[in-house]
Amino acid sequence: MYDLKERTKKFALDCWHLCSKIPNNREYNAYVRQLIRCSSSVGANYRASQRAKSTADFIHKLKIVEEEADESMYFLELLEDVYPSENIEIEKLHKEANEIVAIIVASINKARSRSK
Repeated sequence: MYDLKERTKKFALDCWHLCSKIPNNREYNAYVRQLIRCSSSVGANYRASQRAKSTADFIHKLKIVEEEADESMYFLELLEDVYPSENIEIEKLHKEANEIVAIIVASINKARSRSK
């Protein structure tokens, strides 16, 4: 299994590959841009969390990862509805984003309990 740093990077790249298959037109572009932005932010902010200056900073950065992964799920859901020809890939990415959220939430809870 990948470490989370590699896993979040792979998630961003897999989302990019999905987006490269979607037609470049006005109807899809906003969703595609948002998915690329938030999915890449998952990995970028996870990396930033590994250089946190305190437990509070670590938790704050992980909360951003959680939000960006959840936002990725939202845009994947929208794409699933408007571009059903890629539903198998979209469902796989949605599952991965959901697993990342679960890991991050568990990490946040563990960090909070340790800081008390």
